[in-house]
Order: sequence, then structure tokens, then C-alpha cells
Amino acid sequence: MGYWKSKVLPKISKVFGKNGKKSAAAEASKGFEESKEGINKEFEEKKAELQPKVIEIYEASSAEVKTVVKERKELGLKKNSAGVQCFLEELAKIDFPGSKTVSESSSQYGPTLVPGPVFFVFEKVSTFIVTEEKDTTTTTEDTAREIDAAAATEESSKEKDAASTTEEAGKEKEVVAEEKKEEGTEKEEVVAEKSEPVSSEPAKAVQEEAPKA
Repeated sequence: MGYWKSKVLPKISKVFGKNGKKSAAAEASKGFEESKEGINKEFEEKKAELQPKVIEIYEASSAEVKTVVKERKELGLKKNSAGVQCFLEELAKIDFPGSKTVSESSSQYGPTLVPGPVFFVFEKVSTFIVTEEKDTTTTTEDTAREIDAAAATEESSKEKDAASTTEEAGKEKEVVAEEKKEEGTEKEEVVAEKSEPVSSEPAKAVQEEAPKA
């Protein structure tokens, strides 16, 4: 009898208790399915009001929980059940449609036994996250384009400056060459003047005057 109480009975209770928990979780999930239409309507009405609050909660969450929210896989739900429960509780605080019921079911049965309701809420949350990430990506792309355009303009300006400098240098060389050419011409003229023959007319005049003496 002692063995029955200490070993067998706890195992039986555990099995039936687990099965009973699964059945209750399944009933809770079924009830949630029936309320989806009303949740969708409420979500659309509060969408603009909820967005900044949801994004704030999401940004404050761990990377693992963020992955579960975006990918919505049961393995992730199982590995991060504690983080998921905290996330649901935060959503319930801001009256996110359906989150209070899901948070209570998740707390009572565990997130892994009510994956449908949990993922439904996360799907609604992810609509805000995807929009936010798209806006960030667009802004990043626009900034990259502006940087590329600025770089191209700067490069073009440098090329123009280089071309202008080359042209000016060429003009300076032409001026120097022209000046040297003029100097050479002047020197040639001076040499030519110096090399002109001295007139012999005065000597002839002396010779003609000699007989008179």
C-alpha cells in the first residue's frame, strides 16, 4: 500500500492531470476562436492608438521573444515560454485586443498548450513591427542614396578642379615659352646690331685730304 501511494498514484495523477490540462487548454482555444471576429474589429478601431505602445513593448523585449513574435513557431514558443508570458502580460496592460484572455490561458496552461491564440495575438502585433521595419529600411536606403549622390558630386567637382588646374598649367607653360621666345628674338637682334660692319667712308676722306699737305 505504501508503494502504491508513494510511486504509482502520483504517476496516475500526473497523467490524468496532464490530460485534463490539455483538454481544458483545448476548450480555451476553441472559445478564443469563436471570439476572433470581435477581436479583429476592436483591433482595427484601436490600431492607430496601439501602434506606439506596442512598438515600445516590442523594443523592450529580448531578441528571442522578438523572433517568436515575427516567426511564430511552436519550438520558439516552447524555448521562450517565460518571455512570451511576460510579453502577453505587457500587451494586456495596454488593453491589446484579445491579449488579456490569451495571457490568462497561457498563465494557467502554459503557452505551448494554447499556441493558436498566442500566435493570433502575435500576428496582430507583427503588423506594427513589419511596418516599422519597412520605414526604417526605406529611411536607410534614402540616406545611402543621398550619400552616394553627394560622393558622386564631390568626385565630379574634383575632376573639374583637376581639369581646370591642368588647363591653367598648360596656359602658364605657353606664356613662359612665348616669353622665352621673345627674349631669344631680342638677343638675336642685339647680336645682329653688334655685328654690323663699320663704315669705311671716314678713312677715304682722310686719304683724299693727304695730298693737300
